[in-house]
Amino acid sequence: MNPTSCSTSSGCESVSTGKIDASCRLPLLVLFGHAAFWLLVSSAFGFLASLKFHAPNLLSDCECLSYGRVHAVATMAFTYGFAIQAGLGVGLWIIANLGQNRVAQPFGLIVGGKVWNFGVLLGVVGILAGSTTGFDYLEMPRYSAVLLFIASIVIGSGLVKTLHQRRERSLSPSQWFLIAALFWFPWIFSTARLMLVLHPVRGVMQSVIAWWFAANLNLVWLALVGLAATFFFIPKLMNKPLHSRPLALFTFWTLILFGSWTGIPASAPLPAWMPALSAVATLLTLIPMLAVVVNVRQTCGKGCSQTENPPPGKFIAFGVMAFVVSSVMNVAGAIPEISAITNFTWFTVAQSQLNTYGFFAMTMFGAIYYILPRVTGIEWPCTKSVRAHFWLAAFGIILVVAPLAIGGVFQGIKLAHPQVAFVDLTKATLPFLRVSTTGELLIALGHLLFAMNLTRMVVRLAKAKFIPAFAAATLEMKTAGVKS
Repeated sequence: MNPTSCSTSSGCESVSTGKIDASCRLPLLVLFGHAAFWLLVSSAFGFLASLKFHAPNLLSDCECLSYGRVHAVATMAFTYGFAIQAGLGVGLWIIANLGQNRVAQPFGLIVGGKVWNFGVLLGVVGILAGSTTGFDYLEMPRYSAVLLFIASIVIGSGLVKTLHQRRERSLSPSQWFLIAALFWFPWIFSTARLMLVLHPVRGVMQSVIAWWFAANLNLVWLALVGLAATFFFIPKLMNKPLHSRPLALFTFWTLILFGSWTGIPASAPLPAWMPALSAVATLLTLIPMLAVVVNVRQTCGKGCSQTENPPPGKFIAFGVMAFVVSSVMNVAGAIPEISAITNFTWFTVAQSQLNTYGFFAMTMFGAIYYILPRVTGIEWPCTKSVRAHFWLAAFGIILVVAPLAIGGVFQGIKLAHPQVAFVDLTKATLPFLRVSTTGELLIALGHLLFAMNLTRMVVRLAKAKFIPAFAAATLEMKTAGVKS
């Protein structure tokens, strides 16, 4: 579908693209601004956690900065502070533009964004204070989780209402993915919290629920939002329609069907059919991955390299490649002969990093770099910083993923030999960790450039629009007072 088409031409004439972008401005500045802040927080704590592998005594006398808490804060700040907020902001803009209508309830979206960030802040403070659940991606304490759930409902309802009020009634592939994502997160989040914290299940079933939530968050929700942005921006950047809507719909259903069954490792102490079913579902995720490759390749055609010319296209193209590689790594890890080596090693961490950062975060960066100049009416203050951010992030994620994957295989092979002392094995993996720490430093520098560029844009926007408007309103009030 052509994003500029409309089934009601009179409606299209009454709502211009500029008005639609203006209605998105404040909610997006709230979501993207806070996302940039939490990205810096995640980088700082993630880099500190990485340093502890090389210097175990670093800040060892400070209980709140132990590795377990620092790593949990880095994960929460990135996942809930940056990833979900950025995804909701990008989804809001896509829904409004494809629907050819203004954002519904912008004030409610702003309030929801503020509540969400307050929940993330309480979660970070609670984790540092030792109030954690011990489950990956669910470490935040109860009071923080309640705020996050309420905020997700408020923000989600605003996006659903915006979708409902659309003037273009036919749905595009990107809208399919975003609609599913809006309902997917509250469902998996509330279910996992209910069964792990509020009314916890017993024994090994807790691990099953935790694995289920982590897989649905990382392999389904992030993929839904990331692919929605991919299917929207690649045709727009190439100035071509999406190659196949039916193929995109096929990707949508196969991703939801197979991705939601994954996550249980082969070595889990469960009935054999559960890890086996999870492994089969993981293998079948190759189907939506191949569908994405075909759709993107056919959309770009011979001019596929043109997608990499503008900075947003570079980020999104890198994200597509990372999606493919991370999917292959995930499938490889589900094969019994390979999982016997890669389980409980750095290989699984490398795959997770490539999916969450290489695919999702890079796609979100490309979308944000495309959206904000149109929403604010102001170009990025420093285009060189945008290019530098891309290269720092690209080389950084390569330096994180490649050594961890190689080191994980090396680690798994050595673990199979009982004559190798575990201490010696740990020392042997340190060179791979040093390279990955260098990669995390490059990524952190890229985040700093992104945050600084965004801050300068907001300052310019304030000087150009908000401050003059406030001065005019104040002058008008003074004039009215003198006349009275």
